[in-house]
Amino acid sequence: MLRIYVDAATKGNPGPSGGGIVVVGDGIHEQFHVPLGEHSNHEAEFKVFMNALQLLIDKELNDQTILIHSDSKIVVQTIEKRYTKNLLFQPYLETFQQLEKNFPLLLIKWIPESQNKGADSLARQALQKYQ
Repeated sequence: MLRIYVDAATKGNPGPSGGGIVVVGDGIHEQFHVPLGEHSNHEAEFKVFMNALQLLIDKELNDQTILIHSDSKIVVQTIEKRYTKNLLFQPYLETFQQLEKNFPLLLIKWIPESQNKGADSLARQALQKYQ
C-alpha cells in the first residue's frame, strides 16, 4: 500500500497556488512540489489531489492500494460522498471518477494540518518558486 499526503498553498483567494505531494511506501519515499496556477484555496486542494493521482499513474505506481491523506475537509467529503453542490468543484469530482478507474483500491482520509506538515512545506515551496 502507498500512502500519499497532499496539500496546497494559495497566496490570496483566489491567487497563485502551489501543491505538495509526498509518496510513502515499501522502499519509496518521494516528494514533489508543483505549480497549480491561479485558484481559490479549495480549488487548489482539489487540483493537487488530482495531480497526485495522475503522478501515480504516470510513474506506474497505480497497481496497488492507495491511501491519500488530505487536510482539506471539503475535498475529502466531496470524494467520499461523490457529490457536490458547488459547480466549481463538479469538474474535479468528474476528473476523480475517471482517474480512480486506474487503481484497484483508492482510499481517502482526512488528517489534521499538524499531521500533514511534509506536504504543506512542499506546497509552500512550490508557491514561492512558481509565483
